[in-house]
Amino acid sequence: MNSKDISNLRINYQRFELVEDQAPESPFTLFKAWFNDALEGNIKEPNAMILSTVIDEKPHSRVVLLKGIPDEGFEFYTNYNSHKGKQLDQNPFAALTFFYDHLERQIRIEGVAKKLTEDQSNEYFWSRPRGSQIGAWVSEQSTEITSREALEERLKYFETKFENLDVIPRPEHWGGYVVVPDSIEFWQGRPSRLHDRLLYTLQKDESWKISRLSP
Repeated sequence: MNSKDISNLRINYQRFELVEDQAPESPFTLFKAWFNDALEGNIKEPNAMILSTVIDEKPHSRVVLLKGIPDEGFEFYTNYNSHKGKQLDQNPFAALTFFYDHLERQIRIEGVAKKLTEDQSNEYFWSRPRGSQIGAWVSEQSTEITSREALEERLKYFETKFENLDVIPRPEHWGGYVVVPDSIEFWQGRPSRLHDRLLYTLQKDESWKISRLSP
């Protein structure tokens, strides 16, 4: 495929609309409705989201998995010593993006990432499959390693170390974050690129202002 072929790739979005009388007062209500639509639409990993961080004025993005939607924000878990963990330590401002192609929808979230409590991280850690728990010990996430074989050897070491334990301890360097939003934008594809965009912005009184953005 050449660049000319790429420039001709396009879809005319026309499945749904998003108008103000469909917008609840809380963006969390709309998010959960759209998330349920994605679940029912059999979209693969509807909880996959792009997490963007900024350090030294340089953006970094990667896909992580949403693991909870408490009243205050959006939860995910990671190694605190990873690139994203270190970046959030220095600059807690973060952005999340969901894209549901079959539903022609995008959700953009901006806010501040805060570490979850140890109890919250423990609860989720112990809900994971045993192999994933051991994997949290094995992976020194984002560090350079010599080979796949070195990773497999490290796996064998921790499998042996924990083989007689019913409860594997959570590594101190592994835990959760919640991204507490101050803005959430819902994007619905529409014909002729005249998309619907509704932006929720958090106000000082904790209410949400709803604005329509030009496509």
